[in-house]
Amino acid sequence: MRYQGSAAYSMGAAERSRERLEERASSSFEVVSGGGLDARAREGVSRAFVARVRAVVVVAVVLIALGMVRVGISAATVSVLRSNADLGTQIAEAESLNEQLRVQRSALSSNARISRIATQNYGMVLSSEFVTLDLSASAEGEAGDQGQQSADGDAAQSADAGAEQSNLS
Repeated sequence: MRYQGSAAYSMGAAERSRERLEERASSSFEVVSGGGLDARAREGVSRAFVARVRAVVVVAVVLIALGMVRVGISAATVSVLRSNADLGTQIAEAESLNEQLRVQRSALSSNARISRIATQNYGMVLSSEFVTLDLSASAEGEAGDQGQQSADGDAAQSADAGAEQSNLS
């Protein structure tokens, strides 16, 4: 059971509450150090703003680099296409010249033309005599002919060498 009013009173509580009231009454405004227009001006630009500016600059640099790469690739493509067109033109000219040269060669090498030039310009006529060579000679005849030809060739070479020796002396 509890009796009302039987609680013990603190003797210093009244004095402490008076002191608190006096402290509150004496300070009517608060002084905050570093907060004001002057402090904000000295602080400069906020870090968030600097981070955003850096991000925008990085994005701009990336876009400029991509644009330069694209322009470079386009220039290279145009250069290759131009050289391909030039090569196509050269190939067409070479094929045309090849066809002209084939026609000219066939015209110049015709037997009728050669016969006409030989008879009109040089007074040549076709021979009415024909010579027939028999290449089925016996093996003995060929071996003897070859031995005779090599002996004649050696003699001719030694005679030529002697003549050259006497010319040099």
